[in-house]
Amino acid sequence: MKTLVCNEPFSIEYVEREKPSYAENEVLLKVKAVGICGTDIHAFAGRQPFFSYPRVLGHEISGVVEATGSACSTAKVGERFSVIPCIPCGECSACAEGKTNCCENVSLYGVHQDGGFTEYLSVLESNLVKLPETVSDSQGALIECFAISAHAVRRAEVKAGQRVLQVGAGPIGLAAAAIAKANGAEVVVADVSDERRAHVEKALGIKTLNPLAENYVDDLKAAFGGNLACTLLDATGNKGSMSRSVELIRHGGKIVFIGLYIGDLVLDDPTFHKKETTLLSSRNATREDFERVIELMSKGEIDENIMKNRDYDFDTVGLSYQQDVVNNATLIKGVINF
Repeated sequence: MKTLVCNEPFSIEYVEREKPSYAENEVLLKVKAVGICGTDIHAFAGRQPFFSYPRVLGHEISGVVEATGSACSTAKVGERFSVIPCIPCGECSACAEGKTNCCENVSLYGVHQDGGFTEYLSVLESNLVKLPETVSDSQGALIECFAISAHAVRRAEVKAGQRVLQVGAGPIGLAAAAIAKANGAEVVVADVSDERRAHVEKALGIKTLNPLAENYVDDLKAAFGGNLACTLLDATGNKGSMSRSVELIRHGGKIVFIGLYIGDLVLDDPTFHKKETTLLSSRNATREDFERVIELMSKGEIDENIMKNRDYDFDTVGLSYQQDVVNNATLIKGVINF
């Protein structure tokens, strides 16, 4: 089989490998589509912490089962699945509470072990989520990215009629805004990029604001009928944006940090306390979030084209990965098709 391996930073190449063996609780998955995540870009550029090389990248995976291990009981040959990339240990306190997304010893396909930039991959049956015929292979690959956002929206307990500010209009922010809107919330998206704001308004029909504008707070209040946001979701991973978040919520409001900033954050404590702020983080996703995304996709309430703006062919993407993926300033989200 053909496999695309990142040998070290700035080095990626095709190699031929034998099809992988699979354990009794695993299936042999014929990969059909893989989403390209920021992790796959940062790893190539040597900017992914706690990362080891060589590595087969790709953790946003959909495929069809070619063979099953002897202990598999639900997955059948020929069925299509999306892959939950987080492999929990099943033994830590988080796992015991069902919070497998924040397992203390979690391993991810494509990060801690080889992933989907290959024609075949052995996957635990317990990490498969079945795809209905209404969801394509390409959509199936992007379910993981949408599920990250669905988990954050669920953590925020977004309900119909609530006013939600989504800060950051990358793939995760776009999906979070779309899912919050599907929940019935009144959503505003803030992003510094003129192009991203235009994309949000065209693709989602959601009002946007520039957080660098002089009248940003006044504009936000005007958009929400004179009020600040009930809930703020920040997917920027930007220190300045995250530190400012407490200024942008109403009293009794809630903040959910989706994006990760590597370092210390400082919030104004008097403002934080005065508003009795609820502050949460959101990490990865669970099966419940995958199933929610599939439900929304099947109903047509969210669509892959909210974020996807480029398709790649597996046989050629590795030949120009740095130019067409890593250094592609126009890329929002790409999918590799097999």
